[in-house]
Order: sequence, then structure tokens, then C-alpha cells
Amino acid sequence: MGFQDRTEAGQRLAAMLKPYANRSDVLVLGLPRGGVPIAYEVAKVLNAPLDIFLVRKLGVPRHEELAMGAIASGGVRELNQEVVSSIRISHETIDKTAAEEQQELERRERNYRGNRPPLNVCDRTVILIDDGLATGASMRVAATALRQQQPKQIIAAVPVSAPENCKPSQVNADEIVCVETPQQFRAIGLWYEQFPQTSDEEVKQLLDQASQEKPTASGK
Repeated sequence: MGFQDRTEAGQRLAAMLKPYANRSDVLVLGLPRGGVPIAYEVAKVLNAPLDIFLVRKLGVPRHEELAMGAIASGGVRELNQEVVSSIRISHETIDKTAAEEQQELERRERNYRGNRPPLNVCDRTVILIDDGLATGASMRVAATALRQQQPKQIIAAVPVSAPENCKPSQVNADEIVCVETPQQFRAIGLWYEQFPQTSDEEVKQLLDQASQEKPTASGK
């Protein structure tokens, strides 16, 4: 069926996450940039706090679209050993690429958050959201990094996923929620009628709006 845009995708994903609504232990984290508009809609419906969790792909030099791994907030690095071995990428190349992406990750974190510190995920049920799962690498790295902060539970949630990746074990999550898992997946953007790149300004605006629309108290 697909989605008109990220707003509709977020609303449909939120409908599937209703069991987590109005719970004081729930925290919604969007993966910038494309996951943030979807996470905003989910957080609004669930009456939950919204924050971001940053992941950066490590692209193969001169073939940046091919991921040799990824890094996430907290200094976590995950490598795609199949790609690294098949292309014989050196440790020096990996370290250089990771250092460059770490600088960009830290720049974005400062840009998006401003003076707001990250929300504490310890003992929380974290719903980790992106706009889709192709390989699942970004979600997996984010979940792996979050584990170090000892959340109670990690739920990966996306509007659309390749069928083989809509499994908790594929993304190191306790549960996974996928609205659609088309057999002929091909690419995330094909399942949205409107799929413009989310801007830094949009991410900041949504985080600002969410901080002003603080969740109401819940007895759960």
C-alpha cells in the first residue's frame, strides 16, 4: 500500500504501538534525519517524550553508497565484515573514515540538541524509530549502542521493511514493529509518495515542538 509521506507513516506506525501509550517508562527515539518526523508523530500519539539517537554510515571510500559499517552515539562501531573482507579495506581506512564520521555525528548532535541534554534511557522502554529498514545496519548499530545504557527494553519500529529484516534478531531489539513488509522491497523511498530529504532545520523544529508539548502525567 505504501504511505503518502512520513507524517502518515508515523500515524500508522503509532496506531500499531498503542499498547505503549500513556506509560511513564516509555521513551521514543528517532534516528535523524528521516526517522525524526515519524518518531514525532508516534511520540505525540503515545504521549511519550521524544529524543534523537544519532547513527552515521561508514561508506567505502569512492563508493560511499556501499556501507562497510556504521557508528552511533556512545562511541559504538559496527563493521560489515563481508564488505570489509571482500574489498580488503585496511584498518587505517576504517579508522580514518570512522573519525571523519564521528566529527559529523558530534556536529549534528550539537546542532539538533542545542543545550538540551540527552534523555536518560536507563530502565526505560525505548521505541527506536527510522523511516524504513533496508539492510537494518543503522537500526542495529543504534540498538547495540543503546544496550550500553541499560534500557529495560528496546522496540525497533518502522513503517516499511524488507521482510527478512523485520525480525528482532536482525536489529538487536527485544521486539520489532513493521507496518508493511512488501516482498518486492527494493528501496525505502519507493514506498512513499513524497519522500524528500529531511532537513536539519526540520529535525530541530520537531524536537523544539516536542519539548514544548511535554507528555501529560500518567498513572501507569
